[in-house]
Amino acid sequence: MANPLYDTLFGRHAGRSAPFLHLADGTTLSYDAFLRLTARYAHALRAAGLQPGDRLAAQIEKSPEALGVYAACVQTGIVFLPLNTGYTADELSYFVSDSGAKCLICDPAKTEALRPVAEGAGAVLLTLGADGTGSLPDAAANQPDTFETTPREPGDLAAFLYTSGTTGRSKGAMLTQGNLLSNAEVLVDYWRFTEDDVLLHALPIFHTHGLFVATNIMLLAGGSMIFLPKFDIDQAVEALPYATAMMGVPTFYTRLLDDPRFTRDLVAHMRLFTSGSAPLLAETHVAFEERTGHRILERYGMTETNMNTSNPYDGARRAGTVGFPLPGVEVKITDPDTGAEVPQGGTGMIEVRGPNVFKGYWNMPEKTAEELRENGFFITGDLGMIDDQGYVQIVGRAKDLIISGGYNVYPKEVEALLDDQPGVLESAVVGLPHPDLGEAVVGFLVPRSDAAPDLDAVSDAAYRSLARFKHPRRLIMLDALPRNTMGKVQKNALRDAHADIFTAK
Repeated sequence: MANPLYDTLFGRHAGRSAPFLHLADGTTLSYDAFLRLTARYAHALRAAGLQPGDRLAAQIEKSPEALGVYAACVQTGIVFLPLNTGYTADELSYFVSDSGAKCLICDPAKTEALRPVAEGAGAVLLTLGADGTGSLPDAAANQPDTFETTPREPGDLAAFLYTSGTTGRSKGAMLTQGNLLSNAEVLVDYWRFTEDDVLLHALPIFHTHGLFVATNIMLLAGGSMIFLPKFDIDQAVEALPYATAMMGVPTFYTRLLDDPRFTRDLVAHMRLFTSGSAPLLAETHVAFEERTGHRILERYGMTETNMNTSNPYDGARRAGTVGFPLPGVEVKITDPDTGAEVPQGGTGMIEVRGPNVFKGYWNMPEKTAEELRENGFFITGDLGMIDDQGYVQIVGRAKDLIISGGYNVYPKEVEALLDDQPGVLESAVVGLPHPDLGEAVVGFLVPRSDAAPDLDAVSDAAYRSLARFKHPRRLIMLDALPRNTMGKVQKNALRDAHADIFTAK
């Protein structure tokens, strides 16, 4: 019996001396060396008591070893749960306990802070640092460098990714081996990746974009990656002459355009730049093409589905659109109230169906039933339209999701913190256009009649309790929040009235 995801992405590279990762320190890791590392980690995880189907939560910095944890989970049949490195201990506690994780891997520097989290959930605590040191590497050091791969079926779970809604608690999206593999297979072909490609990889690997899109594609294609810890403008400019492709978020491209070293000659040999995780402004499209001669390829994906649509590799890449449904993926626009498909060109709810669509939400059958129809269509929560040429356009979000710098921010979570602060009567949080981040978090506060809030103290509270990407970039005091006749806060009015606070010149 096979393990489709491991066999297709990893196992076929056994013994292969070709480069897999080009690291920031100038060293290179071959496919064979990476798979031997993976096998030692697989033995160490099994020795720690983890069995197929168990969940492993990892809040670790990007490194070859961190990627090895993902590969080891696939090889052993463990369900991988990557977590944003910016999450606080309070935030992490929910994900570990809700998922029923049997193991939590963290940075050695966070051991004491996260030990209570692991103990409270009954999870084994292991450590792994960005430099490759920690209790997991120590446990793996003397293990064999081959491992008998655990058999799995395409429908078996491979990963959990948590995605919050605008109300209620965070949801664990269950992704199967088939979900991840189908998307990689489609994208390798659609974006023309081969073993000759070198991908500039500066994305985080706790996110769909950097892990299940970028990394899986390169594993399947058999190419190599310039594996940077994060997006650093100097490192990016230095690495670009050696790359053939780059996947990024809008922030990457705005920062490159701000650097005079980023020229047409620097990227003359590149064949592809893609962007996702946040809307790319039309002005960025135009400026990038004028500077480089390349047109960025924008696409549309979600935690629950990976990639759904893409602008074409050959053909017009249209700013303001996310292209066409990928092969094997169906996209339709429906009336949000009735679920009926709207006429061509009409605006409505985007629904998608295909082998990429997740299995459901962990331990949330009612929420799964609300968002995943019996016929297989997933109700994305995004509003869009399909124009007369078949291009999909995202026109808004039915949910109040904010995407800042490629990361999801859910207003209700930030509002709950703001509402708890002294002097705050109520709050509303929205995302406003930002030239670098795509959207920035802005909090509107209504003061109590007896005492106004200390805005510095409110900011400090957010800093202590929330990951940095969730921090409000501005806090604005209002006498009252705008409401409709039913008493609902009109966030659109707030967005319209303050739309240019970050972009006004």
